[in-house]
Amino acid sequence: MIFAISASIGVLLLALALWTVVVRDTFAAVAGFIPYGLLLTLAWLVLRAVDVALTEAAIGAGLTGALLIRAATRLRATEASAEAETPGRLMRVAAAAVSAAVAAVIAACLLRLPDPAPTLAPEVARHIAATGVGNPITAVLLSFRAIDTLLEAIALLFGVIGVWSLAPDRYWGGRPGVAQRVSPNDILVYLARVLPPVGVVIGIYIFWVGADHPGGKFQGATVIAAMWLLVMMSGLRDAPAISSRGLRAVLVLGPAVFIVVGLLGVAMADAFLAYPEGWAKLWIIVIEAALLPSLAVTLVLLLIGPPQRPEARI
Repeated sequence: MIFAISASIGVLLLALALWTVVVRDTFAAVAGFIPYGLLLTLAWLVLRAVDVALTEAAIGAGLTGALLIRAATRLRATEASAEAETPGRLMRVAAAAVSAAVAAVIAACLLRLPDPAPTLAPEVARHIAATGVGNPITAVLLSFRAIDTLLEAIALLFGVIGVWSLAPDRYWGGRPGVAQRVSPNDILVYLARVLPPVGVVIGIYIFWVGADHPGGKFQGATVIAAMWLLVMMSGLRDAPAISSRGLRAVLVLGPAVFIVVGLLGVAMADAFLAYPEGWAKLWIIVIEAALLPSLAVTLVLLLIGPPQRPEARI
């Protein structure tokens, strides 16, 4: 039964991946990508990688799908002219040859891997108890691979700055998107009044249990970000002005605390992002607690785009 389910998911994944690459219509490609992400979530669940499945559902299918829909909307005006452009036979042959060459190189690299493959898993298993964290994913990402996680948080922050840089000069410091106008009796307004308190509690719970069970800051932040977006879409609250000092402080809070903890590691444990004995779990929770609001705000700002109107609400 498990084999049949796994085989079905694998076939559907390959079919959706092929559809997303081959189809020329942008919205059709996005329509294939989102269920592809959801099926990939199921694939990770079959492999019992619950943390990865949660991240794929929240970031891969959810946030990335929304970003692609927004991008497809903006590209709609130029899509007809792009579809009219047909590459010549030589270009298509060259593209096929390059793709085949890349696939061959990847296959050759995989086939030449040593058997058994080198791994640090035994070393990690031997020392993971020192972190005091029950969830091995959290322990690895914030202990053995803490530098990677720090760089990911900083990369997201630079992503927001990159989005803001697309704003016209006259709207710099203003508000992203358009002011939403929704009827007070609209079902969206009702949902925006009812769901956010529940969603925020769920997001905080997912974050809190992430120290010892599947969950964590990224998954919790995505749920909280979705609640904030719902409130803005309903018109109950406007998008924040990017000139807000409070907004910018929350944006840099997570990476700043992460760096400070890293520097404390230099002073107390002789290495950047090293944790003193007996303090690892506390410091990991401090880092995750600081990253939670930063990531939630970052995800919202990435989705709503650059400022498009003055700071004052209109």
